[in-house]
Amino acid sequence: MARTFLKVGGFFFLLVSLSISPAFAQVNDTARLLQELIRVNTSNPPGNEIKMAELLKSKFEPLGFQIDIIQTPDPAKAHFIARLKGDGSKKPILLAAHADVVGVEREKWSVDPFAGVIRDGYVIGRGAIDFKGGLAVFAQAVMMLAKNKVPLSRDIIFLSEADEEGGQYNTTWLAKDHFDKIDCEFSLNEGGWIIKNPDGSTRYVSISTADKSGVSLLVTAKGTSTHSSMPRPDNAIFTLAKAMSKIGDYDTQPKLIDSTKEFFTTLEKTSTPPMSTYFHDLVAGTDPEKVKKADREISKDPLLHAIMRNTIAPVFLNAGFRGNVIPGSADATLNFRTIPGTNVDELISEIKAVVNDPRVEVTNAGGRGMPAGANAAAYAEYIKMASRMKPSTKDSELFRALVEQANSVFPGVPVTTYLFQAGTDAAAWRSKGIPVYGIYPYPISAEDLTRMHGNDERVPVESLQQGTDMIYKTLLKVAAK
Repeated sequence: MARTFLKVGGFFFLLVSLSISPAFAQVNDTARLLQELIRVNTSNPPGNEIKMAELLKSKFEPLGFQIDIIQTPDPAKAHFIARLKGDGSKKPILLAAHADVVGVEREKWSVDPFAGVIRDGYVIGRGAIDFKGGLAVFAQAVMMLAKNKVPLSRDIIFLSEADEEGGQYNTTWLAKDHFDKIDCEFSLNEGGWIIKNPDGSTRYVSISTADKSGVSLLVTAKGTSTHSSMPRPDNAIFTLAKAMSKIGDYDTQPKLIDSTKEFFTTLEKTSTPPMSTYFHDLVAGTDPEKVKKADREISKDPLLHAIMRNTIAPVFLNAGFRGNVIPGSADATLNFRTIPGTNVDELISEIKAVVNDPRVEVTNAGGRGMPAGANAAAYAEYIKMASRMKPSTKDSELFRALVEQANSVFPGVPVTTYLFQAGTDAAAWRSKGIPVYGIYPYPISAEDLTRMHGNDERVPVESLQQGTDMIYKTLLKVAAK
């Protein structure tokens, strides 16, 4: 056990760092809290985040937090807000984490996905990574401030969000009528990764300053509808299949924004040849052939492939209605995760050029591409808003504190900005110019990452303690007197 003191203002705060064996790690407070959170089944749909709000209220209210539970029009969905008061000399800091999770294929799990099992040094359960692990870390760090009676110069706001995985009553909905309860100087959210090397050491800490947005396009093939006994050359299903084959063989070009360049430069420094050379060549972008080769090699990692381009994923196919009728149309919905600044009309033109067939239309899928339960108008507005947002600045007290405390908890490990490969609920604040910094605050391996939204999702128990240490120290730095 290492004991150190952090001086903030005129106060000294005791910081305890533990070297945790798996057996001991099973009893750390953050892991225990995560177990409780997982046991509240908030699969969305339907969400049932109101049950999570009730659990969190029982944790926060006895510690002196001001509690608000914001009920949505759906009785099962509610946002939980806990505020720890400071002296008001600075604007609040917000820690936001979504309470809902995606569903499961229970038969493919080795444990009950909602039992919060600890096995082999891991907490296993739906949401362990995305994002109940982060909710547990954020909550534990904030509650530690109250338990330790830390004098604060600013309010600390903890938000457990509803409907992030669905969208209709997410933070954009919350912000419309209740922004005064979540207004802040800057915010922490989900986003960047802390990734381990194969030997278990930490390779890098990434802090996301921007998110990819998303849009869905509809690819529609037209043909003649007729009896299946008399097939014609203009078969809509065959035409769609040929178009999809062309799209499947196509990949968009790399498009690196500043945070992605910084991220790949960090990977260059932490890699050995030939990968270090590929990262260098991609960022330099001076030799088209070297860039092409670098892209091919780097893209073997699905995460790295995703963050440097607009990605294409077919998600729905629709054709036919009877076994003896050739349908007059067939369509496929493509989900694109787009780099900030991407123009949807230009994206449509790009895919039209790839297909190059007058029998095939490419259009904005609109409501066809929405998450389950989302409102069409609200979703369309969110997509427009997300596409216009600028990355959060590195020139803020919170970003500097995150870097400093990441260096403290993970000595010698590089810290970099990052473009998050998916969307988050950060738009409610970034759209108003409030900096949001994203992090999954626990080191995980590449293998752990593949389980997110998959089977036997898990997070290391020891990593939860490390993340709690980092976030707690960050809060002391930016909020303690």
